[in-house]
Amino acid sequence: MFYVVLLAMVAGFLAMRLYSVLGKRTGHEQPLPRAAEDRPAIAAVPRTVDATTPEPREIASRNIEPRAEAGLRSIVAAESGFDVNQFLEGAQAAYRMVLEAFWKGDEEQLGYLAEDDVRAAFAEAIAARVAAGEVLDNRLVSIERAVISDASVSGRDARITVRFDADIAAVTRDGDGVVLAGSLTDAVETHDVWTFARTLKSSDPNWKLADTDEA
Repeated sequence: MFYVVLLAMVAGFLAMRLYSVLGKRTGHEQPLPRAAEDRPAIAAVPRTVDATTPEPREIASRNIEPRAEAGLRSIVAAESGFDVNQFLEGAQAAYRMVLEAFWKGDEEQLGYLAEDDVRAAFAEAIAARVAAGEVLDNRLVSIERAVISDASVSGRDARITVRFDADIAAVTRDGDGVVLAGSLTDAVETHDVWTFARTLKSSDPNWKLADTDEA
């Protein structure tokens, strides 16, 4: 009996200690933040840009010239899904495909990749080459750099200009395969400025080559 009384006294003492430390609990309270005066002061830090910020600003210093930024913002405003990285990847792929189609004289492929005026100019050059009995044996060695140099929107018509710095090995042969000019072992630096066009919010997601020039 003595031990039972002793244990009851110990239990009562512990209960009073817990009550004085934790206060009265109902079992449904949520932990509260400390009052401002109780919290240690935290030095203010500048806000940082969220990782989900659109890509054009993040890569502007590398792949976009300043005069193109306003036009790109207009394109993003019209089509929120537009992505600069994806566009540049597609533009480089198109650059390679258009060049290879032109070198091979593949007018059908050029029709898919270029607008009518550009396709017609390519077709004329191909016809002149065939008439001269010449064959191009060219190879795109590498695309060293692709930079968006300009961009604009007029109504729903968007245009983006890209400068390509590339190395191309160029050889012209006659009908018998004899080399007339160039060399496959010596790549030549080329600097092309191509403009791609597309109607925004259209069902066709593809950008087509609308103009070509040399830098």
